[in-house]
Amino acid sequence: MILSKRTSLAFTIFITFCGILFSIKLAAQSSILVQEALDEAAEKYVKLGLELGEYDKDYVDAYLGPKEWREHAKQHLRPKNKLAKEIHNLLIALKTMPVSKPEHVLRHKALFRNTRAMDIRARMLLGEEFSFEQEAKLIYDATIPKYDFKEFDTALLGIEKLVPGTGDLAQRVDTFRAKFEIPNDLVGDVVDLAIAECKKRSDKYIQLPVTESFILEYVSDKSWSGYNWYQGNNQSLMQINLDFPLQIDRAIDLGCHEGYPGHHVWNVLIENKLLKSNGWVEFSLFPLFSPYALIAEGSANFGIDLAFPEQQKLAFEQKYIFPKAELDPATAAQLDELNQLTKELSHSITATAQLYLDGKITRKQAIEQRRKYSLVSKEKAEQSVRFIEQYRAYVLNYNLGQDTVSRYINAQSQYEKGKWQAFERMLTELKTASDMLN
Repeated sequence: MILSKRTSLAFTIFITFCGILFSIKLAAQSSILVQEALDEAAEKYVKLGLELGEYDKDYVDAYLGPKEWREHAKQHLRPKNKLAKEIHNLLIALKTMPVSKPEHVLRHKALFRNTRAMDIRARMLLGEEFSFEQEAKLIYDATIPKYDFKEFDTALLGIEKLVPGTGDLAQRVDTFRAKFEIPNDLVGDVVDLAIAECKKRSDKYIQLPVTESFILEYVSDKSWSGYNWYQGNNQSLMQINLDFPLQIDRAIDLGCHEGYPGHHVWNVLIENKLLKSNGWVEFSLFPLFSPYALIAEGSANFGIDLAFPEQQKLAFEQKYIFPKAELDPATAAQLDELNQLTKELSHSITATAQLYLDGKITRKQAIEQRRKYSLVSKEKAEQSVRFIEQYRAYVLNYNLGQDTVSRYINAQSQYEKGKWQAFERMLTELKTASDMLN
């Protein structure tokens, strides 16, 4: 049979069209298979994380998934070595999973990095040792700077001029700070005022569900000063440790860091955007030891400056916080000057933690370094070392995390509204340290 040119062209077009349809169908089927593979891996990740949390008590910071999964983890807990092997198998499966579509790549990368962190914690549970630098990279996706204690010593010289006198500088500063302790019977009123202002400023730019709220408790005998325990359904339990008297400059810091726009806001956005809207079950598990801890702690610290830019924190404290605490507002500027100088010492805890956990200094030397460079009493220095012993390389997330987030947000915009918009996007866009520095 001889086809006309017109018929031949029509036939060619038809064949081409069928080929395109077939390719689209194959691509759709492939996408569905990848989606199903990610869903399966995500469920396995959550269930393995719940089991790991039975051994590693600090691992699960919050869990919002089915209750039966948690019960199953308790009742069918595998031996440590078998659990660690299953976690490592999941890591290998994720590493070799073929993923190409943008909507899958983002989720896969986040799941892989969280599983890698879980794998390291499981191996540590079995007794495997990692250097501080390795922990930083494999768990938090962070590269530790080379610290020089001479730089910290130089910062101390500036503080010497602000708090002159004889004797030990740390003791002088600790005595100086004692003048700014909030009377015990006024702590609640001062903290409530600070949190309300933090929320007001955060609400101006970040819209949260109307049902969001938190419960505030005061506790003792902890290695930390404040903690946000996310409960799910837009609710948090915020705890403030009163082992030591609360100093007035900490009121706004805690209100922003633990609440608005800090941990509470981050947790609410993660739950609503990634878990509920996207249906990504892996975000029903909030692991403490994760590359997103750097974003969580870094954003919570940066959130203080975001909510109170330039001299706004000092101005608000002078006008409202100091009078509420029945302290002299005229002394606020001197305390603020001290705080600005001590920011240059913020990385000293990470430097000490690295030396101590790598076995290069003793516990006694670590306590002395924390006393000297955080300018506190021996008792507070011991609390700091207990935090290092409990949470290990996690300490880097506060200072290195803040530096990373600050650089990233300031690169997005130089204007207040733009910074808030970039900040909100960052909380759920699933970038980690290495992404944000590139």
